[in-house]
Amino acid sequence: MAAVLLATCALQAGAVVKKPPHKHKLSKAQLAAAKPSKIAGPAYATRADVMQEADAIATQLGLDPNWVRHTIGAAHFMPGIAKAILPPPMGVPKNWAAYQSRFVEPVRIKAGSQFWLANRDTLQRAEAQTGVPASIIVGILGVETIYGQNTGNFRVIDALCTLSFDFPAGHPKAEARTTFFRGELEAYLALTARTHTDPLALRGSYAGALGWPQFMPSSWVKYAVDFDGDGRTDLFNSPADVIGSVANYFKAFGWKPGMPTHYPVHMDEASFDKAALLVPDILPTFSVTELAAKGVLLDAPGSQHTGPLALIELQNGDDAPQYVAGTENFYTITRYNWSSYYAMAVIELGQAVADALGFQAPSASSMTK
Repeated sequence: MAAVLLATCALQAGAVVKKPPHKHKLSKAQLAAAKPSKIAGPAYATRADVMQEADAIATQLGLDPNWVRHTIGAAHFMPGIAKAILPPPMGVPKNWAAYQSRFVEPVRIKAGSQFWLANRDTLQRAEAQTGVPASIIVGILGVETIYGQNTGNFRVIDALCTLSFDFPAGHPKAEARTTFFRGELEAYLALTARTHTDPLALRGSYAGALGWPQFMPSSWVKYAVDFDGDGRTDLFNSPADVIGSVANYFKAFGWKPGMPTHYPVHMDEASFDKAALLVPDILPTFSVTELAAKGVLLDAPGSQHTGPLALIELQNGDDAPQYVAGTENFYTITRYNWSSYYAMAVIELGQAVADALGFQAPSASSMTK
């Protein structure tokens, strides 16, 4: 689907234009893609308050107000998106073993092996330029979209308008999230306008994420790069651009070349101060000495670590949790998705693919309970 959508309207760098993109005749596939996705509610053209917001966005971005009104007006409220964005019910136990089995599994390992072999030189170039290991890039793309196999089937305009104008009031962070998605809608409109891309045709996740790496529109603007040198940045069809952009994202968020992502630990039960150690969540805060004083002991390589560490707890439902000491690079992975479970799945999938190919993955580390 993505290849069809971008065959005539690939995203590429350029200056923001005040006029709407030029019109071109769409194929039947593109016309179908531009239709509202899934079960749609009313079009936003029927909402006077939203049309006023469209005018404000056009003024702020310097875009043609008629084009912005048409684009936002053609979006539909998506009840399924409003429901999907809500957090899980309270009391549902987290389970690392179940989460891990969803992502570190044969289908993704096989697809990852094929992707790595097909793009080995590009992965090596990205690692050489940014310090981000190939295994981490491979892990990200496998967890996110199975290497482009599942980039999402929601119209991005429907997703971003739903979450900008009808974010669920019952969400604990409704105000902040509404502001976030309003910014992403603005970034999406500006991006599609300057690249002459039909904003009604692109599809992505229920949150409006795009392409193989599932970049939000603002991340596309800030971090996506033309890594294949063809003069455009394409996260739907160019594996090189995808690889370079993921590496660039992590570099921008402070990836430290050569630093492991985590170390195994064992506990001194007599002095283990779990409550104090988990207060900073996954933000590296404690030195090796401070961890030891609170009952967390590292192996020999971990004990030589000089930077801050975080105690990472991975719950296993009714079974005992697992723990590791996360480094600043572990935290950098969570800038992609604020979840220690997500970060560990990325690390372990990349390691599993490397193992399947007989490659060395410098991010790998064992875990202990």
